[in-house]
Amino acid sequence: MRKFVAQRTKSLLKNTSTTSSLLFNHYSHQSSSLNSRYYNNINNNNYTSRFARFFTSINDTTSMASDKSTPPVTVESLNPKVLKCEYAVRGEIVSLAQKLQQDLLANPGSQPFEEILYCNIGNPQSLGQQPITFFREVLALCDHPTILDKSETQGLFSADSIERAWQILDQIPGRATGAYSHSQGVKGLRDSIAAGIEARDGFPADPNDIFLTDGASPAVHMMMQLLIRSESDGIFCPIPQYPLYSASIALHGGTLVPYYLNEETGWGLEISELKKQLETARQKGITVRALVVINPGNPTGQVLAEDNQGDIVEFCKKEGLVLLADEVYQENIYVPEKQFHSFKKVARSMGYGDKDIPLVSFQSVSKGYYGECGKRGGYMEVTGFTPEVREQIYKVASVNLCSNISGQILASLVMSPPKVGDESYESYFAEKDGILQSLARRAKTLEDALNNLEGVTCNKAEGAMYLFPHIRLPNKAIQAAEAAKKAPDAFYASRLLNATGIVVVPGSGFGQVPGTWHFRCTILPQEEKIPAIVTRLTEFHQKFMDEFRD
Repeated sequence: MRKFVAQRTKSLLKNTSTTSSLLFNHYSHQSSSLNSRYYNNINNNNYTSRFARFFTSINDTTSMASDKSTPPVTVESLNPKVLKCEYAVRGEIVSLAQKLQQDLLANPGSQPFEEILYCNIGNPQSLGQQPITFFREVLALCDHPTILDKSETQGLFSADSIERAWQILDQIPGRATGAYSHSQGVKGLRDSIAAGIEARDGFPADPNDIFLTDGASPAVHMMMQLLIRSESDGIFCPIPQYPLYSASIALHGGTLVPYYLNEETGWGLEISELKKQLETARQKGITVRALVVINPGNPTGQVLAEDNQGDIVEFCKKEGLVLLADEVYQENIYVPEKQFHSFKKVARSMGYGDKDIPLVSFQSVSKGYYGECGKRGGYMEVTGFTPEVREQIYKVASVNLCSNISGQILASLVMSPPKVGDESYESYFAEKDGILQSLARRAKTLEDALNNLEGVTCNKAEGAMYLFPHIRLPNKAIQAAEAAKKAPDAFYASRLLNATGIVVVPGSGFGQVPGTWHFRCTILPQEEKIPAIVTRLTEFHQKFMDEFRD
Protein backbone atom coordinates (compact mmCIF):
# COMPACT_ATOMS: atom_id res chain seq x y z
CA MET A 1 0.00 0.00 0.00
CA ARG A 2 2.78 2.42 0.96
CA LYS A 3 4.60 1.64 -2.32
CA PHE A 4 1.46 2.38 -4.33
CA VAL A 5 0.93 5.70 -2.57
CA ALA A 6 4.55 6.71 -3.15
CA GLN A 7 4.41 5.87 -6.87
CA ARG A 8 1.06 7.64 -7.27
CA THR A 9 2.37 10.76 -5.55
CA LYS A 10 5.49 10.75 -7.72
CA SER A 11 3.37 10.50 -10.88
CA LEU A 12 1.06 13.30 -9.77
CA LEU A 13 3.95 15.58 -8.94
CA LYS A 14 5.47 14.98 -12.39
CA ASN A 15 2.16 15.75 -14.13
CA THR A 16 1.72 18.97 -12.18
CA SER A 17 4.98 20.59 -13.29
CA THR A 18 3.25 22.45 -16.14
CA THR A 19 0.33 23.31 -13.92
CA SER A 20 2.66 24.68 -11.24
CA SER A 21 4.24 26.93 -13.84
CA LEU A 22 0.83 28.16 -14.92
CA LEU A 23 -0.16 28.75 -11.31
CA PHE A 24 2.97 30.84 -10.80
CA ASN A 25 2.16 32.89 -13.93
CA HIS A 26 -1.41 33.30 -12.72
CA TYR A 27 -0.45 34.76 -9.32
CA SER A 28 2.39 36.86 -10.82
CA HIS A 29 0.44 38.39 -13.72
CA GLN A 30 -3.23 37.96 -12.79
CA SER A 31 -3.99 41.65 -13.41
CA SER A 32 -3.02 41.49 -17.16
CA SER A 33 -2.32 37.94 -18.39
CA LEU A 34 -5.48 35.94 -17.86
CA ASN A 35 -6.74 34.27 -21.06
CA SER A 36 -8.99 31.46 -22.16
CA ARG A 37 -6.10 29.05 -22.90
CA TYR A 38 -4.93 29.45 -19.26
CA TYR A 39 -8.40 28.63 -17.92
CA ASN A 40 -8.59 25.58 -20.21
CA ASN A 41 -5.29 24.30 -18.86
CA ILE A 42 -6.49 24.74 -15.29
CA ASN A 43 -9.77 22.98 -16.02
CA ASN A 44 -8.05 20.12 -17.85
CA ASN A 45 -5.77 19.60 -14.88
CA ASN A 46 -8.38 20.12 -12.17
CA TYR A 47 -7.31 17.13 -10.10
CA THR A 48 -3.61 17.98 -10.20
CA SER A 49 -4.40 21.63 -9.49
CA ARG A 50 -6.25 20.72 -6.31
CA PHE A 51 -3.39 18.42 -5.34
CA ALA A 52 -0.93 21.28 -5.68
CA ARG A 53 -3.15 23.54 -3.63
CA PHE A 54 -3.38 20.83 -0.96
CA PHE A 55 0.39 20.76 -0.50
CA THR A 56 0.51 24.57 -0.54
CA SER A 57 -2.16 24.80 2.17
CA ILE A 58 -0.30 22.27 4.34
CA ASN A 59 2.86 24.31 4.13
CA ASP A 60 0.99 27.54 4.87
CA THR A 61 -0.86 26.02 7.84
CA THR A 62 2.32 24.51 9.27
CA SER A 63 4.04 27.86 9.01
CA MET A 64 1.15 29.70 10.69
CA ALA A 65 0.87 27.11 13.48
CA SER A 66 4.53 27.43 14.34
CA ASP A 67 4.60 31.22 14.14
CA LYS A 68 1.18 32.29 15.52
CA SER A 69 -0.22 29.42 17.60
CA THR A 70 -1.96 30.36 20.88
CA PRO A 71 0.37 29.86 23.84
CA PRO A 72 -0.64 27.33 26.50
CA VAL A 73 -2.73 28.52 29.46
CA THR A 74 -0.45 29.34 32.39
CA VAL A 75 -0.87 31.48 35.47
CA GLU A 76 1.12 34.17 33.70
CA SER A 77 -1.32 34.19 30.76
CA LEU A 78 -4.46 34.57 32.90
CA ASN A 79 -6.36 37.81 33.34
CA PRO A 80 -4.12 39.94 35.59
CA LYS A 81 -7.21 41.28 37.35
CA VAL A 82 -7.96 37.74 38.56
CA LEU A 83 -4.39 37.32 39.80
CA LYS A 84 -4.67 40.57 41.73
CA CYS A 85 -7.92 39.47 43.39
CA GLU A 86 -7.69 37.89 46.88
CA TYR A 87 -10.34 36.54 49.26
CA ALA A 88 -8.93 35.87 52.69
CA VAL A 89 -11.91 34.19 54.38
CA ARG A 90 -11.38 31.15 52.14
CA GLY A 91 -7.63 31.54 51.74
CA GLU A 92 -4.49 29.70 52.82
CA ILE A 93 -5.52 29.07 56.45
CA VAL A 94 -8.81 27.50 55.37
CA SER A 95 -7.05 25.28 52.81
CA LEU A 96 -4.78 24.03 55.59
CA ALA A 97 -7.80 23.43 57.82
CA GLN A 98 -9.48 21.31 55.13
CA LYS A 99 -6.35 19.18 54.78
CA LEU A 100 -6.22 18.67 58.55
CA GLN A 101 -9.90 17.70 58.54
CA GLN A 102 -9.27 15.08 55.84
CA ASP A 103 -6.36 13.77 57.89
CA LEU A 104 -8.56 13.50 60.98
CA LEU A 105 -11.16 11.53 59.03
CA ALA A 106 -8.57 9.17 57.58
CA ASN A 107 -6.46 8.90 60.75
CA PRO A 108 -8.47 9.60 63.92
CA GLY A 109 -6.22 10.77 66.75
CA SER A 110 -3.52 12.01 64.38
CA GLN A 111 -3.88 15.61 65.58
CA PRO A 112 -3.81 17.18 69.05
CA PHE A 113 -7.53 17.97 68.65
CA GLU A 114 -10.62 15.98 67.68
CA GLU A 115 -12.33 18.42 65.33
CA ILE A 116 -11.80 21.55 63.26
CA LEU A 117 -13.70 24.55 64.61
CA TYR A 118 -14.41 26.91 61.72
CA CYS A 119 -14.48 30.46 63.05
CA ASN A 120 -13.45 31.96 59.73
CA ILE A 121 -16.69 32.68 57.88
CA GLY A 122 -20.24 33.79 58.63
CA ASN A 123 -21.86 30.47 57.75
CA PRO A 124 -24.26 29.78 60.66
CA GLN A 125 -25.97 26.57 59.58
CA SER A 126 -22.66 24.83 58.87
CA LEU A 127 -21.93 25.28 62.59
CA GLY A 128 -25.23 23.86 63.79
CA GLN A 129 -27.70 26.76 63.66
CA GLN A 130 -31.14 25.47 62.70
CA PRO A 131 -33.22 27.16 59.97
CA ILE A 132 -36.37 29.06 60.87
CA THR A 133 -39.27 26.60 60.66
CA PHE A 134 -41.79 28.95 59.04
CA PHE A 135 -39.36 29.90 56.28
CA ARG A 136 -38.57 26.29 55.43
CA GLU A 137 -42.23 25.23 55.51
CA VAL A 138 -43.16 27.91 53.00
CA LEU A 139 -40.20 26.98 50.78
CA ALA A 140 -41.10 23.30 50.85
CA LEU A 141 -44.71 23.98 49.92
CA CYS A 142 -43.77 26.34 47.11
CA ASP A 143 -41.30 23.88 45.63
CA HIS A 144 -43.79 20.98 45.81
CA PRO A 145 -47.23 22.60 45.42
CA THR A 146 -49.03 19.33 44.67
CA ILE A 147 -49.06 18.56 48.41
CA LEU A 148 -50.92 21.77 49.23
CA ASP A 149 -54.27 20.10 48.51
CA LYS A 150 -53.52 16.91 50.44
CA SER A 151 -55.25 16.40 53.78
CA GLU A 152 -52.01 15.27 55.43
CA THR A 153 -50.48 18.69 54.77
CA GLN A 154 -52.85 20.34 57.26
CA GLY A 155 -51.35 18.25 60.06
CA LEU A 156 -47.73 18.73 59.03
CA PHE A 157 -47.63 22.44 58.21
CA SER A 158 -48.95 25.51 59.97
CA ALA A 159 -52.02 27.20 58.52
CA ASP A 160 -50.19 30.46 57.85
CA SER A 161 -47.32 28.72 56.03
CA ILE A 162 -49.88 27.03 53.76
CA GLU A 163 -51.66 30.34 53.18
CA ARG A 164 -48.36 32.16 52.48
CA ALA A 165 -47.30 29.45 50.01
CA TRP A 166 -50.57 29.89 48.09
CA GLN A 167 -50.06 33.66 48.04
CA ILE A 168 -46.53 33.34 46.72
CA LEU A 169 -47.39 30.73 44.10
CA ASP A 170 -50.19 32.93 42.81
CA GLN A 171 -47.56 35.63 42.17
CA ILE A 172 -45.26 33.33 40.18
CA PRO A 173 -46.17 32.76 36.52
CA GLY A 174 -47.27 29.17 36.08
CA ARG A 175 -46.75 28.61 39.82
CA ALA A 176 -43.37 27.25 38.76
CA THR A 177 -40.41 27.83 41.08
CA GLY A 178 -38.26 26.13 38.45
CA ALA A 179 -38.92 28.79 35.81
CA TYR A 180 -37.15 32.07 35.10
CA SER A 181 -38.66 35.18 36.60
CA HIS A 182 -38.53 38.86 35.70
CA SER A 183 -34.89 40.03 35.70
CA GLN A 184 -35.46 42.11 38.84
CA GLY A 185 -37.30 39.26 40.53
CA VAL A 186 -40.93 38.22 40.90
CA LYS A 187 -43.04 41.38 41.13
CA GLY A 188 -45.20 40.13 44.00
CA LEU A 189 -42.13 39.23 46.05
CA ARG A 190 -40.67 42.68 45.42
CA ASP A 191 -43.98 44.11 46.62
CA SER A 192 -43.57 42.23 49.91
CA ILE A 193 -39.98 43.40 50.31
CA ALA A 194 -40.90 47.02 49.60
CA ALA A 195 -43.67 46.79 52.21
CA GLY A 196 -41.16 45.38 54.69
CA ILE A 197 -38.71 48.21 54.02
CA GLU A 198 -41.50 50.76 54.48
CA ALA A 199 -42.54 49.18 57.78
CA ARG A 200 -38.91 49.17 58.97
CA ASP A 201 -38.05 52.76 57.98
CA GLY A 202 -41.35 54.63 58.06
CA PHE A 203 -40.79 55.95 54.53
CA PRO A 204 -42.24 54.70 51.20
CA ALA A 205 -40.41 52.05 49.18
CA ASP A 206 -41.00 51.33 45.48
CA PRO A 207 -40.96 47.68 44.31
CA ASN A 208 -39.41 48.92 41.05
CA ASP A 209 -36.35 50.00 43.05
CA ILE A 210 -35.78 46.41 44.22
CA PHE A 211 -33.40 44.08 42.36
CA LEU A 212 -33.44 40.54 43.73
CA THR A 213 -30.02 38.88 43.58
CA ASP A 214 -28.28 35.61 44.51
CA GLY A 215 -27.17 37.00 47.86
CA ALA A 216 -25.68 40.46 48.37
CA SER A 217 -22.34 39.60 46.71
CA PRO A 218 -23.62 39.59 43.08
CA ALA A 219 -25.31 42.93 43.74
CA VAL A 220 -21.98 44.38 44.91
CA HIS A 221 -20.26 43.01 41.79
CA MET A 222 -23.01 44.49 39.63
CA MET A 223 -22.49 47.97 41.07
CA MET A 224 -18.71 47.74 40.74
CA GLN A 225 -19.10 46.68 37.12
CA LEU A 226 -21.32 49.68 36.45
CA LEU A 227 -19.24 52.30 38.28
CA ILE A 228 -15.66 51.30 37.46
CA ARG A 229 -14.35 52.34 34.05
CA SER A 230 -10.59 52.05 34.62
CA GLU A 231 -7.90 52.10 37.29
CA SER A 232 -8.47 55.84 37.50
CA ASP A 233 -11.85 55.17 39.14
CA GLY A 234 -11.72 54.63 42.89
CA ILE A 235 -14.12 53.15 45.43
CA PHE A 236 -13.91 54.29 49.06
CA CYS A 237 -13.72 51.25 51.37
CA PRO A 238 -13.33 50.97 55.13
CA ILE A 239 -10.14 49.47 56.49
CA PRO A 240 -10.60 46.87 57.89
CA GLN A 241 -13.03 45.78 55.16
CA TYR A 242 -14.84 42.66 54.05
CA PRO A 243 -12.61 41.19 51.28
CA LEU A 244 -15.54 41.01 48.85
CA TYR A 245 -14.97 44.70 48.21
CA SER A 246 -11.23 44.60 47.55
CA ALA A 247 -11.75 41.48 45.41
CA SER A 248 -14.58 42.93 43.32
CA ILE A 249 -12.75 46.23 42.81
CA ALA A 250 -9.68 44.32 41.61
CA LEU A 251 -11.73 42.08 39.29
CA HIS A 252 -13.41 45.07 37.67
CA GLY A 253 -10.15 46.97 37.27
CA GLY A 254 -10.67 49.85 39.70
CA THR A 255 -8.69 51.26 42.61
CA LEU A 256 -9.53 50.74 46.27
CA VAL A 257 -9.33 54.04 48.14
CA PRO A 258 -8.99 53.23 51.85
CA TYR A 259 -10.38 55.09 54.82
CA TYR A 260 -9.25 53.82 58.21
CA LEU A 261 -11.74 53.12 60.99
CA ASN A 262 -10.60 54.36 64.40
CA GLU A 263 -10.02 51.34 66.63
CA GLU A 264 -9.54 53.50 69.72
CA THR A 265 -13.09 54.86 69.44
CA GLY A 266 -14.69 51.46 68.84
CA TRP A 267 -13.97 51.39 65.10
CA GLY A 268 -15.49 54.80 64.54
CA LEU A 269 -15.97 56.23 61.04
CA GLU A 270 -14.66 59.79 61.08
CA ILE A 271 -15.53 62.37 58.41
CA SER A 272 -12.11 64.00 58.82
CA GLU A 273 -10.52 60.73 57.69
CA LEU A 274 -12.82 60.58 54.65
CA LYS A 275 -11.89 64.13 53.66
CA LYS A 276 -8.16 63.45 54.03
CA GLN A 277 -8.23 60.25 51.97
CA LEU A 278 -10.45 61.81 49.30
CA GLU A 279 -8.00 64.68 48.84
CA THR A 280 -5.08 62.25 48.66
CA ALA A 281 -6.86 60.16 46.01
CA ARG A 282 -7.72 63.19 43.89
CA GLN A 283 -4.12 64.40 44.02
CA LYS A 284 -3.15 61.04 42.51
CA GLY A 285 -5.60 61.56 39.65
CA ILE A 286 -8.17 59.08 40.97
CA THR A 287 -11.86 59.83 40.49
CA VAL A 288 -13.61 58.48 43.57
CA ARG A 289 -17.05 57.23 42.47
CA ALA A 290 -18.60 55.68 45.57
CA LEU A 291 -18.34 55.19 49.33
CA VAL A 292 -18.83 51.73 50.85
CA VAL A 293 -20.15 51.67 54.42
CA ILE A 294 -20.65 48.35 56.23
CA ASN A 295 -23.14 48.74 59.09
CA PRO A 296 -23.10 46.77 61.36
CA GLY A 297 -19.40 46.35 60.65
CA ASN A 298 -17.61 43.38 59.15
CA PRO A 299 -15.07 42.39 60.46
CA THR A 300 -15.21 45.02 63.19
CA GLY A 301 -18.69 44.54 64.69
CA GLN A 302 -19.49 48.20 65.39
CA VAL A 303 -22.94 49.77 64.91
CA LEU A 304 -22.98 53.34 63.60
CA ALA A 305 -24.79 56.06 65.51
CA GLU A 306 -27.60 57.79 63.62
CA ASP A 307 -25.96 61.24 63.76
CA ASN A 308 -22.74 59.78 62.37
CA GLN A 309 -24.75 58.29 59.51
CA GLY A 310 -26.22 61.72 58.83
CA ASP A 311 -22.70 63.17 58.53
CA ILE A 312 -21.83 60.40 56.05
CA VAL A 313 -24.91 61.16 53.94
CA GLU A 314 -23.97 64.86 53.87
CA PHE A 315 -20.41 63.99 52.84
CA CYS A 316 -21.63 61.85 49.93
CA LYS A 317 -24.10 64.53 48.87
CA LYS A 318 -21.46 67.26 48.89
CA GLU A 319 -18.80 65.21 47.08
CA GLY A 320 -21.14 63.58 44.54
CA LEU A 321 -20.46 60.02 45.71
CA VAL A 322 -22.73 57.01 45.34
CA LEU A 323 -23.42 55.62 48.83
CA LEU A 324 -23.13 51.82 48.84
CA ALA A 325 -24.70 50.69 52.13
CA ASP A 326 -23.89 47.10 53.14
CA GLU A 327 -26.66 46.41 55.66
CA VAL A 328 -26.72 42.61 55.66
CA TYR A 329 -26.25 42.41 59.48
CA GLN A 330 -29.17 44.71 60.29
CA GLU A 331 -30.80 42.07 62.53
CA ASN A 332 -27.56 41.32 64.40
CA ILE A 333 -27.51 43.91 67.21
CA TYR A 334 -26.28 42.73 70.64
CA VAL A 335 -26.13 45.81 72.86
CA PRO A 336 -29.21 47.65 74.17
CA GLU A 337 -27.71 51.11 73.65
CA LYS A 338 -27.44 50.66 69.88
CA GLN A 339 -29.99 50.02 67.16
CA PHE A 340 -29.91 49.71 63.38
CA HIS A 341 -30.94 52.62 61.15
CA SER A 342 -30.87 52.15 57.39
CA PHE A 343 -29.06 54.81 55.39
CA LYS A 344 -32.20 55.31 53.35
CA LYS A 345 -34.17 56.11 56.50
CA VAL A 346 -31.44 58.53 57.64
CA ALA A 347 -31.34 60.26 54.23
CA ARG A 348 -35.14 60.58 54.08
CA SER A 349 -35.21 61.89 57.66
CA MET A 350 -32.79 64.61 56.56
CA GLY A 351 -35.17 65.68 53.83
CA TYR A 352 -33.37 64.07 50.89
CA GLY A 353 -35.79 62.53 48.41
CA ASP A 354 -35.56 59.81 45.78
CA LYS A 355 -33.57 61.97 43.36
CA ASP A 356 -31.27 63.82 45.76
CA ILE A 357 -28.58 61.24 46.52
CA PRO A 358 -27.65 58.00 44.69
CA LEU A 359 -27.98 55.23 47.27
CA VAL A 360 -27.75 51.46 46.95
CA SER A 361 -28.68 49.35 49.99
CA PHE A 362 -27.69 45.65 50.18
CA GLN A 363 -29.52 42.96 52.15
CA SER A 364 -29.04 39.19 52.29
CA VAL A 365 -30.77 36.09 53.68
CA SER A 366 -27.36 34.68 54.63
CA LYS A 367 -26.96 36.60 57.89
CA GLY A 368 -29.32 37.94 60.57
CA TYR A 369 -30.96 35.20 62.64
CA TYR A 370 -31.92 33.20 59.53
CA GLY A 371 -28.42 32.26 58.27
CA GLU A 372 -29.63 30.81 54.95
CA CYS A 373 -26.24 31.17 53.21
CA GLY A 374 -26.70 28.27 50.82
CA LYS A 375 -30.04 29.52 49.51
CA ARG A 376 -28.30 32.55 47.95
CA GLY A 377 -31.01 35.13 48.40
CA GLY A 378 -30.71 38.89 48.66
CA TYR A 379 -31.56 42.19 47.09
CA MET A 380 -30.41 45.72 46.49
CA GLU A 381 -32.64 48.77 46.72
CA VAL A 382 -31.51 51.35 44.15
CA THR A 383 -32.58 54.99 44.51
CA GLY A 384 -31.36 58.39 43.31
CA PHE A 385 -30.26 57.45 39.78
CA THR A 386 -31.53 58.88 36.48
CA PRO A 387 -33.88 56.78 34.31
CA GLU A 388 -31.04 56.33 31.79
CA VAL A 389 -28.72 54.88 34.46
CA ARG A 390 -31.53 52.69 35.76
CA GLU A 391 -31.90 51.22 32.27
CA GLN A 392 -28.24 50.21 32.34
CA ILE A 393 -28.62 48.62 35.78
CA TYR A 394 -31.60 46.68 34.48
CA LYS A 395 -29.61 45.61 31.42
CA VAL A 396 -26.81 44.19 33.56
CA ALA A 397 -29.40 42.38 35.72
CA SER A 398 -30.97 40.97 32.56
CA VAL A 399 -27.67 39.49 31.40
CA ASN A 400 -27.90 37.20 34.44
CA LEU A 401 -31.54 36.36 33.56
CA CYS A 402 -32.75 36.29 37.17
CA SER A 403 -31.78 35.21 40.66
CA ASN A 404 -32.85 31.80 41.94
CA ILE A 405 -36.50 31.59 42.98
CA SER A 406 -35.92 29.95 46.38
CA GLY A 407 -33.64 32.83 47.33
CA GLN A 408 -36.24 35.32 46.11
CA ILE A 409 -38.92 33.68 48.25
CA LEU A 410 -36.67 33.71 51.31
CA ALA A 411 -35.83 37.39 50.79
CA SER A 412 -39.54 38.19 50.81
CA LEU A 413 -40.10 36.09 53.95
CA VAL A 414 -37.22 37.77 55.79
CA MET A 415 -38.80 41.17 55.13
CA SER A 416 -42.36 39.98 55.87
CA PRO A 417 -42.20 37.29 58.61
CA PRO A 418 -45.21 36.05 60.62
CA LYS A 419 -47.14 38.72 62.50
CA VAL A 420 -48.91 38.75 65.84
CA GLY A 421 -52.01 36.58 65.52
CA ASP A 422 -50.54 34.23 62.90
CA GLU A 423 -50.37 30.57 63.94
CA SER A 424 -46.56 30.49 63.47
CA TYR A 425 -45.82 33.78 65.22
CA GLU A 426 -45.01 32.45 68.69
CA SER A 427 -42.76 29.65 67.47
CA TYR A 428 -41.14 31.97 64.93
CA PHE A 429 -40.43 34.64 67.54
CA ALA A 430 -39.07 32.04 69.98
CA GLU A 431 -36.66 30.71 67.34
CA LYS A 432 -35.55 34.20 66.29
CA ASP A 433 -35.12 35.47 69.84
CA GLY A 434 -33.33 32.31 70.94
CA ILE A 435 -30.76 32.59 68.14
CA LEU A 436 -30.06 36.31 68.67
CA GLN A 437 -29.81 36.00 72.47
CA SER A 438 -27.43 33.08 72.11
CA LEU A 439 -25.28 35.03 69.65
CA ALA A 440 -25.13 37.92 72.12
CA ARG A 441 -23.98 35.60 74.92
CA ARG A 442 -21.36 33.98 72.68
CA ALA A 443 -20.07 37.39 71.59
CA LYS A 444 -19.69 38.54 75.20
CA THR A 445 -17.96 35.32 76.31
CA LEU A 446 -15.43 35.43 73.48
CA GLU A 447 -14.90 39.19 73.88
CA ASP A 448 -14.08 38.76 77.59
CA ALA A 449 -11.79 35.80 76.91
CA LEU A 450 -9.83 37.71 74.25
CA ASN A 451 -9.41 40.73 76.50
CA ASN A 452 -7.95 38.44 79.19
CA LEU A 453 -5.13 37.31 76.87
CA GLU A 454 -1.68 38.85 77.23
CA GLY A 455 -1.12 41.62 74.68
CA VAL A 456 -4.66 41.36 73.24
CA THR A 457 -7.39 43.99 73.22
CA CYS A 458 -10.81 43.50 71.65
CA ASN A 459 -13.52 46.11 71.11
CA LYS A 460 -17.08 45.30 72.08
CA ALA A 461 -19.07 43.25 69.59
CA GLU A 462 -22.05 45.55 69.12
CA GLY A 463 -23.36 43.73 66.07
CA ALA A 464 -22.66 41.44 63.09
CA MET A 465 -21.07 38.03 63.74
CA TYR A 466 -17.39 38.74 64.40
CA LEU A 467 -14.70 39.90 66.79
CA PHE A 468 -11.55 41.58 65.49
CA PRO A 469 -8.99 41.55 68.33
CA HIS A 470 -5.73 43.48 68.18
CA ILE A 471 -2.75 41.25 69.03
CA ARG A 472 0.60 42.73 70.03
CA LEU A 473 3.13 40.10 69.06
CA PRO A 474 6.65 39.81 70.49
CA ASN A 475 9.53 40.82 68.19
CA LYS A 476 10.77 37.23 68.09
CA ALA A 477 7.39 36.09 66.77
CA ILE A 478 7.49 38.79 64.08
CA GLN A 479 11.01 37.72 63.12
CA ALA A 480 9.92 34.07 62.99
CA ALA A 481 7.02 35.07 60.72
CA GLU A 482 9.40 36.93 58.41
CA ALA A 483 11.67 33.88 58.26
CA ALA A 484 8.62 31.77 57.33
CA LYS A 485 7.66 34.40 54.71
CA LYS A 486 4.30 35.02 56.37
CA ALA A 487 2.57 38.07 57.74
CA PRO A 488 2.84 37.95 61.56
CA ASP A 489 -0.92 37.55 62.05
CA ALA A 490 -1.02 34.78 59.43
CA PHE A 491 1.88 33.09 61.26
CA TYR A 492 -0.10 33.30 64.52
CA ALA A 493 -3.28 31.99 62.87
CA SER A 494 -1.53 29.00 61.27
CA ARG A 495 0.14 28.09 64.58
CA LEU A 496 -3.24 28.38 66.32
CA LEU A 497 -4.85 26.08 63.77
CA ASN A 498 -2.14 23.42 63.96
CA ALA A 499 -2.23 23.41 67.75
CA THR A 500 -5.97 23.67 68.44
CA GLY A 501 -7.99 23.13 65.26
CA ILE A 502 -9.46 26.64 65.58
CA VAL A 503 -9.73 28.47 62.24
CA VAL A 504 -9.53 32.27 62.28
CA VAL A 505 -8.69 34.72 59.49
CA PRO A 506 -5.57 36.92 59.71
CA GLY A 507 -6.31 40.62 59.91
CA SER A 508 -3.97 41.23 56.98
CA GLY A 509 -6.68 39.72 54.78
CA PHE A 510 -9.04 42.57 55.72
CA GLY A 511 -6.57 45.44 55.86
CA GLN A 512 -5.36 47.18 59.02
CA VAL A 513 -3.26 50.12 60.13
CA PRO A 514 0.33 49.29 59.07
CA GLY A 515 2.31 47.78 61.91
CA THR A 516 -0.77 46.46 63.74
CA TRP A 517 -1.94 42.85 63.74
CA HIS A 518 -5.40 41.36 64.19
CA PHE A 519 -7.50 38.31 63.40
CA ARG A 520 -11.20 37.85 62.73
CA CYS A 521 -13.10 35.26 64.75
CA THR A 522 -16.78 34.46 64.28
CA ILE A 523 -19.15 34.03 67.21
CA LEU A 524 -21.00 31.23 65.40
CA PRO A 525 -19.80 27.91 66.88
CA GLN A 526 -22.53 26.24 68.93
CA GLU A 527 -22.85 27.80 72.36
CA GLU A 528 -21.87 24.60 74.15
CA LYS A 529 -18.55 24.59 72.26
CA ILE A 530 -17.58 28.15 73.21
CA PRO A 531 -15.98 27.15 76.57
CA ALA A 532 -13.75 24.64 74.79
CA ILE A 533 -12.72 27.28 72.25
CA VAL A 534 -11.86 29.68 75.07
CA THR A 535 -9.80 27.04 76.85
CA ARG A 536 -7.89 25.97 73.73
CA LEU A 537 -7.24 29.55 72.66
CA THR A 538 -6.09 30.63 76.12
CA GLU A 539 -3.67 27.70 76.51
CA PHE A 540 -2.27 28.15 73.01
CA HIS A 541 -1.78 31.90 73.40
CA GLN A 542 0.10 31.53 76.69
CA LYS A 543 2.45 28.94 75.16
CA PHE A 544 2.94 31.06 72.03
CA MET A 545 3.84 34.16 74.03
CA ASP A 546 6.21 32.16 76.25
CA GLU A 547 7.91 30.63 73.22
CA PHE A 548 8.59 33.97 71.56
CA ARG A 549 8.96 36.17 74.62
CA ASP A 550 11.67 38.83 74.11
